[in-house]
Amino acid sequence: MSWILHIDTALETACVSIAFDGKLIAEKFNISQKDHASFLQPSIAELLAIATISIKQLDAVAVVDGPGSYTGLRVGMASAKGLCYALNKPLITIGSLQIMAATAIEQLHKNEDSVLYCPMIDARRMEVFTAVYDELLNVIATPCAIELSEDLFVNLMLKKKLYFFGNGALKWKMICCNENAHFSTVENNSMIVSTLAYQYLRKNEFANLAYSEPAYIKDFFSPLNR
Repeated sequence: MSWILHIDTALETACVSIAFDGKLIAEKFNISQKDHASFLQPSIAELLAIATISIKQLDAVAVVDGPGSYTGLRVGMASAKGLCYALNKPLITIGSLQIMAATAIEQLHKNEDSVLYCPMIDARRMEVFTAVYDELLNVIATPCAIELSEDLFVNLMLKKKLYFFGNGALKWKMICCNENAHFSTVENNSMIVSTLAYQYLRKNEFANLAYSEPAYIKDFFSPLNR
């Protein structure tokens, strides 16, 4: 049995949640990106009160490590590492794009081996942070920052459908003409984060607490704080 605290300040909306054995117990959101730092600690205290546990009863802390807002990623990582150091608990890191893909797989219910999933996060101008996953969440194209062009992922779309989603997909939709490109709206879900974090915990797949850093992909750049 395990309690995991999740911290996500990577994008516009911040979320902290707490789960027991991978089942979401409670969550809190903040939609004002500039207030993510001040939002975290009071919200964590409220979640612990709702769960009726002390902070020492946490078994791990999970944090979304990017890509995303440079400032937001630093805030989340610093908070998660601080808690883990103080409590002597393991740190779990989960990628923004992985969470988006897992959510799409859950929400779209395609269950086809001929379908791939491509989350996109706006990275300013005609760039996006992106990656490609299959229906089992295996990485087909590793996370990167890439400039959008008409031939993007054309080889993958020769035989498979690609589902694009995320705020970066809006720019891609304007120039994409491939019949195997499909666009969907996918909303991140704290239940997905809970499930992924619990899987990491059960496999003892923990981040190195001393050396963990946000996955900025693009140094010193926040695509959402323009």
